[in-house]
Amino acid sequence: MFELIFCSLLTILPDYLIRRYVQGKRIGREITLYSVWYELRYGIVTCLMLTVSLITLIFYFHPTATSAVSTFRTIPILPEGSGRVEEIFVANELETEIKAGDPIFRLDSSRQEADVTTAKQQIAEVKGEIALAQGELAVAVAQVNEAEASLKQAQDELDTRQELMDRNANVVSERDIEKLENTVAARQSALEAAQANKELIETKINVSLPASLSSAEARLDEAEVELGKMTVYAGVDGSISQFVLRPGDIVNPLMRPAGILIPADAQQERIVAGFGQIEAQVLKQGMVAEAFCPAVPFTIIPLVITEVQTQIASGQVSTGSQLYDTSEAVKPSTITTILEPLYEDGFDRLPPGAVCTVNAYTSNHERLTSGEPLSTGQFVYLHAIDTVGLVHAMLLRIQALLYPIQTLVLSGH
Repeated sequence: MFELIFCSLLTILPDYLIRRYVQGKRIGREITLYSVWYELRYGIVTCLMLTVSLITLIFYFHPTATSAVSTFRTIPILPEGSGRVEEIFVANELETEIKAGDPIFRLDSSRQEADVTTAKQQIAEVKGEIALAQGELAVAVAQVNEAEASLKQAQDELDTRQELMDRNANVVSERDIEKLENTVAARQSALEAAQANKELIETKINVSLPASLSSAEARLDEAEVELGKMTVYAGVDGSISQFVLRPGDIVNPLMRPAGILIPADAQQERIVAGFGQIEAQVLKQGMVAEAFCPAVPFTIIPLVITEVQTQIASGQVSTGSQLYDTSEAVKPSTITTILEPLYEDGFDRLPPGAVCTVNAYTSNHERLTSGEPLSTGQFVYLHAIDTVGLVHAMLLRIQALLYPIQTLVLSGH
Protein backbone atom coordinates (compact mmCIF):
# COMPACT_ATOMS: atom_id res chain seq x y z
CA MET A 1 0.00 0.00 0.00
CA PHE A 2 2.80 2.43 0.89
CA GLU A 3 4.52 1.72 -2.42
CA LEU A 4 1.27 2.27 -4.33
CA ILE A 5 0.64 5.64 -2.64
CA PHE A 6 4.22 6.73 -3.28
CA CYS A 7 4.10 5.73 -6.94
CA SER A 8 0.70 7.40 -7.44
CA LEU A 9 2.21 10.70 -6.33
CA LEU A 10 4.71 10.39 -9.18
CA THR A 11 2.30 9.16 -11.88
CA ILE A 12 -1.45 9.59 -11.29
CA LEU A 13 -1.21 12.95 -9.53
CA PRO A 14 0.85 14.63 -12.32
CA ASP A 15 -1.47 13.11 -14.92
CA TYR A 16 -4.49 14.55 -13.11
CA LEU A 17 -2.84 17.96 -12.73
CA ILE A 18 -2.18 18.07 -16.47
CA ARG A 19 -5.80 17.12 -17.20
CA ARG A 20 -7.10 19.67 -14.74
CA TYR A 21 -4.97 22.74 -15.28
CA VAL A 22 -3.67 22.23 -18.83
CA GLN A 23 -6.67 20.65 -20.51
CA GLY A 24 -9.25 22.23 -18.20
CA LYS A 25 -11.01 18.97 -17.33
CA ARG A 26 -12.72 18.83 -13.95
CA ILE A 27 -13.81 16.01 -11.65
CA GLY A 28 -17.52 15.47 -11.88
CA ARG A 29 -17.83 16.86 -15.37
CA GLU A 30 -15.23 15.72 -17.91
CA ILE A 31 -13.63 13.34 -15.40
CA THR A 32 -16.33 11.07 -13.99
CA LEU A 33 -16.34 7.63 -12.40
CA TYR A 34 -16.89 6.11 -15.83
CA SER A 35 -14.26 8.16 -17.66
CA VAL A 36 -11.49 8.08 -15.05
CA TRP A 37 -9.75 5.16 -16.75
CA TYR A 38 -9.80 6.86 -20.14
CA GLU A 39 -8.70 10.20 -18.78
CA LEU A 40 -6.01 8.90 -16.40
CA ARG A 41 -4.99 5.70 -18.20
CA TYR A 42 -1.39 6.77 -18.70
CA GLY A 43 -0.95 7.65 -15.05
CA ILE A 44 -2.70 4.49 -13.78
CA VAL A 45 -0.69 2.13 -16.02
CA THR A 46 2.55 3.89 -15.17
CA CYS A 47 1.66 3.77 -11.47
CA LEU A 48 1.03 0.01 -11.58
CA MET A 49 4.26 -0.67 -13.47
CA LEU A 50 6.28 1.55 -11.15
CA THR A 51 4.68 -0.02 -8.06
CA VAL A 52 5.50 -3.56 -9.21
CA SER A 53 9.06 -2.54 -10.09
CA LEU A 54 9.52 -0.76 -6.76
CA ILE A 55 8.23 -3.72 -4.76
CA THR A 56 10.48 -6.07 -6.73
CA LEU A 57 13.55 -3.90 -6.14
CA ILE A 58 12.80 -3.48 -2.45
CA PHE A 59 12.18 -7.12 -1.61
CA TYR A 60 14.99 -8.47 -3.78
CA PHE A 61 17.85 -6.14 -2.92
CA HIS A 62 16.65 -5.56 0.68
CA PRO A 63 15.33 -9.01 1.69
CA THR A 64 13.21 -9.84 4.71
CA ALA A 65 13.40 -12.91 6.95
CA THR A 66 10.35 -13.64 9.07
CA SER A 67 11.88 -16.82 10.51
CA ALA A 68 14.58 -15.33 12.71
CA VAL A 69 15.35 -16.47 16.24
CA SER A 70 17.67 -15.24 18.96
CA THR A 71 19.35 -18.60 19.54
CA PHE A 72 21.18 -19.86 22.60
CA ARG A 73 23.11 -23.04 23.41
CA THR A 74 21.83 -25.71 25.80
CA ILE A 75 23.49 -28.74 27.38
CA PRO A 76 21.42 -31.84 28.23
CA ILE A 77 21.95 -33.11 31.76
CA LEU A 78 22.79 -36.78 31.27
CA PRO A 79 24.52 -39.39 33.43
CA GLU A 80 27.02 -41.74 31.81
CA GLY A 81 24.86 -44.69 32.81
CA SER A 82 21.22 -45.39 33.56
CA GLY A 83 19.84 -45.83 37.06
CA ARG A 84 17.35 -44.72 39.67
CA VAL A 85 17.67 -41.26 41.19
CA GLU A 86 18.68 -41.42 44.85
CA GLU A 87 19.21 -37.77 45.83
CA ILE A 88 18.59 -34.30 44.32
CA PHE A 89 20.89 -31.34 45.06
CA VAL A 90 19.06 -28.67 43.01
CA ALA A 91 16.12 -26.64 44.29
CA ASN A 92 12.69 -27.15 42.75
CA GLU A 93 12.49 -23.80 40.97
CA LEU A 94 11.74 -22.59 37.46
CA GLU A 95 15.34 -21.47 37.01
CA THR A 96 18.29 -22.17 39.32
CA GLU A 97 21.76 -20.71 39.05
CA ILE A 98 24.59 -23.24 39.31
CA LYS A 99 28.39 -23.17 39.23
CA ALA A 100 30.77 -25.55 37.49
CA GLY A 101 31.46 -28.54 39.72
CA ASP A 102 28.24 -28.28 41.76
CA PRO A 103 26.38 -31.61 42.16
CA ILE A 104 23.00 -31.88 40.48
CA PHE A 105 21.72 -35.34 41.40
CA ARG A 106 22.97 -38.76 42.46
CA LEU A 107 21.92 -42.19 41.23
CA ASP A 108 21.69 -45.38 43.28
CA SER A 109 25.29 -46.53 43.77
CA SER A 110 24.94 -49.75 45.77
CA ARG A 111 26.65 -51.92 43.16
CA GLN A 112 29.48 -49.42 42.62
CA GLU A 113 30.09 -49.15 46.37
CA ALA A 114 30.28 -52.96 46.57
CA ASP A 115 32.83 -52.95 43.72
CA VAL A 116 34.94 -50.40 45.61
CA THR A 117 34.86 -52.56 48.76
CA THR A 118 35.84 -55.65 46.77
CA ALA A 119 38.75 -53.79 45.14
CA LYS A 120 39.98 -52.60 48.54
CA GLN A 121 39.87 -56.17 49.87
CA GLN A 122 41.89 -57.36 46.89
CA ILE A 123 44.54 -54.72 47.64
CA ALA A 124 44.66 -55.86 51.26
CA GLU A 125 45.07 -59.48 50.12
CA VAL A 126 47.96 -58.59 47.82
CA LYS A 127 49.66 -56.59 50.57
CA GLY A 128 49.25 -59.59 52.89
CA GLU A 129 50.88 -61.83 50.27
CA ILE A 130 53.78 -59.37 50.02
CA ALA A 131 54.28 -59.48 53.79
CA LEU A 132 54.12 -63.31 53.72
CA ALA A 133 56.64 -63.39 50.87
CA GLN A 134 59.02 -61.21 52.92
CA GLY A 135 58.96 -63.89 55.63
CA GLU A 136 59.52 -66.62 53.04
CA LEU A 137 62.49 -64.66 51.72
CA ALA A 138 64.04 -64.57 55.19
CA VAL A 139 63.63 -68.35 55.47
CA ALA A 140 65.14 -68.79 51.99
CA VAL A 141 68.15 -66.64 52.94
CA ALA A 142 68.69 -68.76 56.06
CA GLN A 143 68.47 -71.95 54.00
CA VAL A 144 71.07 -70.57 51.55
CA ASN A 145 73.41 -69.76 54.46
CA GLU A 146 72.88 -73.20 55.92
CA ALA A 147 73.54 -74.88 52.58
CA GLU A 148 76.70 -72.81 52.09
CA ALA A 149 77.95 -73.77 55.55
CA SER A 150 77.23 -77.48 54.97
CA LEU A 151 78.93 -77.34 51.59
CA LYS A 152 81.98 -75.64 53.07
CA GLN A 153 82.21 -78.22 55.83
CA ALA A 154 81.97 -81.10 53.38
CA GLN A 155 84.48 -79.47 51.05
CA ASP A 156 86.95 -78.88 53.88
CA GLU A 157 86.67 -82.47 55.02
CA LEU A 158 87.15 -83.68 51.45
CA ASP A 159 90.21 -81.49 51.03
CA THR A 160 91.69 -82.78 54.30
CA ARG A 161 91.16 -86.44 53.41
CA GLN A 162 92.52 -85.82 49.94
CA GLU A 163 95.68 -84.26 51.36
CA LEU A 164 96.15 -87.13 53.77
CA MET A 165 95.69 -89.61 50.96
CA ASP A 166 98.24 -87.80 48.87
CA ARG A 167 100.80 -88.03 51.72
CA ASN A 168 100.04 -91.62 52.74
CA ALA A 169 97.63 -93.76 50.75
CA ASN A 170 97.15 -96.22 53.59
CA VAL A 171 95.62 -93.64 55.95
CA VAL A 172 92.50 -92.86 53.90
CA SER A 173 90.65 -95.28 51.64
CA GLU A 174 89.38 -94.41 48.23
CA ARG A 175 85.87 -95.32 49.38
CA ASP A 176 85.92 -92.51 51.95
CA ILE A 177 87.08 -90.06 49.31
CA GLU A 178 84.22 -91.07 46.99
CA LYS A 179 81.68 -90.66 49.83
CA LEU A 180 82.96 -87.19 50.61
CA GLU A 181 82.88 -86.23 46.93
CA ASN A 182 79.27 -87.39 46.72
CA THR A 183 78.46 -85.46 49.88
CA VAL A 184 80.01 -82.28 48.41
CA ALA A 185 78.03 -82.73 45.19
CA ALA A 186 74.79 -83.26 47.11
CA ARG A 187 75.38 -80.23 49.28
CA GLN A 188 76.28 -78.18 46.17
CA SER A 189 72.94 -79.15 44.64
CA ALA A 190 71.18 -78.25 47.89
CA LEU A 191 72.87 -74.84 47.82
CA GLU A 192 71.79 -74.25 44.23
CA ALA A 193 68.22 -75.26 45.11
CA ALA A 194 68.20 -72.88 48.07
CA GLN A 195 69.58 -70.05 45.91
CA ALA A 196 66.97 -70.76 43.20
CA ASN A 197 64.22 -70.71 45.84
CA LYS A 198 65.58 -67.40 47.15
CA GLU A 199 65.62 -65.88 43.63
CA LEU A 200 62.10 -67.15 43.04
CA ILE A 201 60.83 -65.47 46.18
CA GLU A 202 62.69 -62.25 45.31
CA THR A 203 61.09 -62.29 41.85
CA LYS A 204 57.73 -62.81 43.48
CA ILE A 205 58.34 -59.86 45.82
CA ASN A 206 59.84 -57.54 43.20
CA VAL A 207 57.80 -58.40 40.10
CA SER A 208 54.76 -60.62 40.54
CA LEU A 209 53.20 -59.22 43.70
CA PRO A 210 53.77 -55.52 42.76
CA ALA A 211 52.07 -56.23 39.43
CA SER A 212 49.16 -57.81 41.25
CA LEU A 213 49.06 -54.84 43.62
CA SER A 214 49.04 -52.42 40.68
CA SER A 215 46.20 -54.35 39.04
CA ALA A 216 44.22 -54.30 42.28
CA GLU A 217 44.81 -50.56 42.67
CA ALA A 218 43.74 -50.02 39.05
CA ARG A 219 40.54 -51.96 39.73
CA LEU A 220 39.98 -49.77 42.79
CA ASP A 221 40.49 -46.63 40.71
CA GLU A 222 38.08 -47.96 38.11
CA ALA A 223 35.50 -48.78 40.75
CA GLU A 224 35.88 -45.33 42.33
CA VAL A 225 35.47 -43.72 38.89
CA GLU A 226 32.28 -45.68 38.31
CA LEU A 227 31.11 -44.67 41.78
CA GLY A 228 31.87 -41.03 40.98
CA LYS A 229 29.79 -41.26 37.80
CA MET A 230 26.73 -41.90 39.90
CA THR A 231 26.80 -38.24 40.92
CA VAL A 232 26.21 -35.82 38.03
CA TYR A 233 27.96 -32.44 38.30
CA ALA A 234 27.57 -29.22 36.34
CA GLY A 235 30.33 -28.90 33.77
CA VAL A 236 30.01 -25.13 33.28
CA ASP A 237 28.52 -22.11 35.00
CA GLY A 238 24.92 -21.51 34.02
CA SER A 239 21.33 -22.08 35.01
CA ILE A 240 19.07 -25.11 35.13
CA SER A 241 15.57 -24.46 33.81
CA GLN A 242 12.40 -26.45 34.47
CA PHE A 243 14.20 -29.15 36.47
CA VAL A 244 11.50 -31.65 37.47
CA LEU A 245 13.64 -34.71 38.31
CA ARG A 246 12.80 -36.30 41.66
CA PRO A 247 14.12 -39.22 43.76
CA GLY A 248 12.86 -42.53 42.43
CA ASP A 249 12.83 -41.48 38.76
CA ILE A 250 14.67 -43.63 36.24
CA VAL A 251 17.24 -41.76 34.12
CA ASN A 252 18.54 -43.17 30.85
CA PRO A 253 21.10 -41.28 28.71
CA LEU A 254 19.56 -42.65 25.51
CA MET A 255 15.87 -42.18 26.26
CA ARG A 256 15.30 -39.78 29.14
CA PRO A 257 17.58 -36.83 29.95
CA ALA A 258 17.45 -35.37 33.43
CA GLY A 259 17.05 -31.74 32.33
CA ILE A 260 18.63 -28.83 30.46
CA LEU A 261 21.60 -26.71 31.52
CA ILE A 262 21.90 -23.28 29.88
CA PRO A 263 25.54 -22.11 30.04
CA ALA A 264 26.32 -18.57 31.12
CA ASP A 265 28.16 -18.09 27.79
CA ALA A 266 25.35 -19.63 25.75
CA GLN A 267 26.21 -17.68 22.58
CA GLN A 268 23.21 -15.40 23.04
CA GLU A 269 24.82 -12.55 21.07
CA ARG A 270 23.47 -13.73 17.73
CA ILE A 271 20.32 -14.11 15.67
CA VAL A 272 19.83 -16.94 13.20
CA ALA A 273 17.65 -15.90 10.27
CA GLY A 274 16.35 -17.82 7.26
CA PHE A 275 16.05 -15.84 4.01
CA GLY A 276 14.37 -17.05 0.85
CA GLN A 277 16.41 -18.81 -1.81
CA ILE A 278 15.72 -16.04 -4.33
CA GLU A 279 18.02 -13.76 -2.28
CA ALA A 280 20.98 -16.18 -2.50
CA GLN A 281 22.93 -13.83 -4.80
CA VAL A 282 22.17 -10.75 -2.70
CA LEU A 283 23.07 -11.87 0.82
CA LYS A 284 26.69 -11.09 1.61
CA GLN A 285 28.80 -11.11 4.73
CA GLY A 286 29.02 -7.62 6.20
CA MET A 287 25.56 -6.45 5.09
CA VAL A 288 23.81 -4.11 7.52
CA ALA A 289 20.47 -5.35 8.81
CA GLU A 290 17.74 -4.44 11.29
CA ALA A 291 15.51 -6.58 13.45
CA PHE A 292 12.18 -6.06 15.11
CA CYS A 293 11.41 -8.47 17.94
CA PRO A 294 7.98 -8.49 19.66
CA ALA A 295 9.74 -9.28 22.95
CA VAL A 296 11.23 -5.75 22.80
CA PRO A 297 8.35 -3.59 21.46
CA PHE A 298 8.89 -0.23 19.78
CA THR A 299 12.57 -1.09 19.28
CA ILE A 300 14.65 -1.60 16.14
CA ILE A 301 17.93 -3.48 16.71
CA PRO A 302 20.77 -2.68 14.27
CA LEU A 303 22.55 -5.84 13.08
CA VAL A 304 25.27 -6.99 10.73
CA ILE A 305 25.45 -10.27 8.82
CA THR A 306 28.54 -12.16 9.98
CA GLU A 307 28.00 -15.54 8.27
CA VAL A 308 26.02 -16.84 5.31
CA GLN A 309 25.69 -20.59 5.00
CA THR A 310 26.55 -21.75 1.50
CA GLN A 311 24.55 -24.98 1.71
CA ILE A 312 20.76 -25.29 1.67
CA ALA A 313 19.30 -27.89 4.02
CA SER A 314 16.77 -29.37 1.59
CA GLY A 315 19.52 -30.91 -0.57
CA GLN A 316 21.38 -32.87 2.08
CA VAL A 317 21.89 -36.59 1.49
CA SER A 318 22.94 -39.01 4.23
CA THR A 319 23.61 -42.73 4.37
CA GLY A 320 20.42 -44.70 4.80
CA SER A 321 18.46 -47.76 3.74
CA GLN A 322 16.42 -45.90 1.09
CA LEU A 323 17.30 -43.99 -2.05
CA TYR A 324 16.96 -40.22 -1.99
CA ASP A 325 13.89 -38.91 -3.80
CA THR A 326 13.77 -35.21 -4.69
CA SER A 327 9.98 -35.16 -4.42
CA GLU A 328 10.35 -35.54 -0.65
CA ALA A 329 11.90 -32.06 -0.44
CA VAL A 330 8.58 -30.36 -1.13
CA LYS A 331 9.08 -27.39 1.19
CA PRO A 332 12.00 -25.24 0.01
CA SER A 333 14.54 -24.58 2.72
CA THR A 334 15.85 -21.14 3.53
CA ILE A 335 19.36 -19.71 3.46
CA THR A 336 20.67 -19.66 7.01
CA THR A 337 22.50 -16.53 8.09
CA ILE A 338 24.07 -15.44 11.37
CA LEU A 339 23.57 -11.84 12.50
CA GLU A 340 25.23 -10.06 15.41
CA PRO A 341 24.46 -6.66 16.96
CA LEU A 342 26.05 -3.75 15.16
CA TYR A 343 26.68 -1.97 18.45
CA GLU A 344 27.87 -3.29 21.80
CA ASP A 345 25.16 -4.46 24.22
CA GLY A 346 22.63 -4.53 21.39
CA PHE A 347 20.91 -7.62 22.83
CA ASP A 348 20.83 -6.55 26.50
CA ARG A 349 17.02 -6.37 26.61
CA LEU A 350 16.35 -9.19 24.16
CA PRO A 351 15.49 -12.47 25.92
CA PRO A 352 17.10 -15.58 24.43
CA GLY A 353 14.82 -17.50 22.09
CA ALA A 354 12.85 -14.45 20.94
CA VAL A 355 11.36 -14.57 17.43
CA CYS A 356 12.19 -11.58 15.22
CA THR A 357 11.67 -10.11 11.77
CA VAL A 358 14.91 -9.13 10.04
CA ASN A 359 15.53 -6.77 7.14
CA ALA A 360 18.88 -6.83 5.33
CA TYR A 361 19.96 -3.87 3.22
CA THR A 362 22.10 -3.89 0.10
CA SER A 363 24.66 -1.07 0.01
CA ASN A 364 26.51 0.05 -3.12
CA HIS A 365 28.31 2.96 -1.42
CA GLU A 366 31.76 1.39 -1.72
CA ARG A 367 31.26 0.69 -5.41
CA LEU A 368 29.99 4.21 -6.08
CA THR A 369 32.93 5.81 -4.26
CA SER A 370 35.64 3.43 -5.48
CA GLY A 371 36.32 5.34 -8.69
CA GLU A 372 35.09 2.47 -10.88
CA PRO A 373 33.97 3.78 -14.28
CA LEU A 374 30.17 3.63 -14.34
CA SER A 375 27.73 4.69 -16.99
CA THR A 376 24.97 7.17 -16.18
CA GLY A 377 22.40 4.39 -16.15
CA GLN A 378 24.47 2.27 -13.77
CA PHE A 379 25.10 5.27 -11.53
CA VAL A 380 21.39 6.09 -11.30
CA TYR A 381 20.42 2.42 -10.90
CA LEU A 382 22.81 1.79 -7.99
CA HIS A 383 21.65 4.99 -6.26
CA ALA A 384 18.04 3.92 -6.76
CA ILE A 385 18.70 0.52 -5.19
CA ASP A 386 20.24 2.10 -2.10
CA THR A 387 17.45 4.69 -1.88
CA VAL A 388 14.51 2.26 -2.01
CA GLY A 389 15.95 0.54 1.06
CA LEU A 390 14.55 3.52 2.99
CA VAL A 391 11.05 2.32 2.11
CA HIS A 392 11.71 -1.10 3.60
CA ALA A 393 13.16 0.49 6.72
CA MET A 394 10.03 2.62 7.08
CA LEU A 395 7.82 -0.45 6.69
CA LEU A 396 9.72 -2.24 9.45
CA ARG A 397 9.26 0.73 11.79
CA ILE A 398 5.56 0.96 10.96
CA GLN A 399 5.27 -2.74 11.77
CA ALA A 400 7.04 -2.17 15.09
CA LEU A 401 4.63 0.66 15.95
CA LEU A 402 1.48 -1.23 14.97
CA TYR A 403 2.40 -4.65 16.37
CA PRO A 404 1.35 -4.02 20.03
CA ILE A 405 -2.00 -2.57 18.87
CA GLN A 406 -2.53 -5.34 16.37
CA THR A 407 -1.67 -8.05 18.91
CA LEU A 408 -3.27 -6.69 22.08
CA VAL A 409 -6.32 -4.88 20.65
CA LEU A 410 -7.20 -6.03 17.16
CA SER A 411 -6.43 -9.76 17.52
CA GLY A 412 -9.18 -10.24 20.11
CA HIS A 413 -7.04 -12.34 22.48
